[in-house]
Amino acid sequence: MKTLSLFILMFLTIASYAQDEKSKENLKYSEADFEKAVQDEFVKRMKKVGRSNLIDFSNELLKKEETLLQKENSLKKKEEQLALNESELKKRFEEFNKEQQNFLTCLDNEDKKVERRLRHMVDVVSGMKPQTAANLLSQQDPSLSVKILGELDATKVSKIFNLMDKEISAKLQKQFMTLKK
Repeated sequence: MKTLSLFILMFLTIASYAQDEKSKENLKYSEADFEKAVQDEFVKRMKKVGRSNLIDFSNELLKKEETLLQKENSLKKKEEQLALNESELKKRFEEFNKEQQNFLTCLDNEDKKVERRLRHMVDVVSGMKPQTAANLLSQQDPSLSVKILGELDATKVSKIFNLMDKEISAKLQKQFMTLKK
């Protein structure tokens, strides 16, 4: 008996489904009709669900909305912190650039002072007699002597090298040849 009733129920369901499919094929809905049909179907299903399930569903939606609001607030705070960090970084970068400019300016000023002192020494040595210049440059730091010799006239330099001690002259000439102007 159970088998027969189950068989009849399945047959009716299949027949009903086939009839619904045939009727759906012949029907054409406008967009407004379709939206109304969807809304009607939604209302039917909500009535079937019952009030207790609807309350649970509403509570779940409220919890999710609260969670989303918390995440949104957290994201806003992070964005604000990021903006503050970015402005702080920009400020530090500008300060660093100012300090770097000051440092480079100091280096340039110091280089100019060294160049001025070297130029003065070149003027002093160029006004000396070759023997006096040879004695002076023999006793100076070799790198300074080479820089000074590099700025002098070639004939004066050759006279100075000839009047120096041969060992010192050879050493300075070697450095003079590798001098980069």
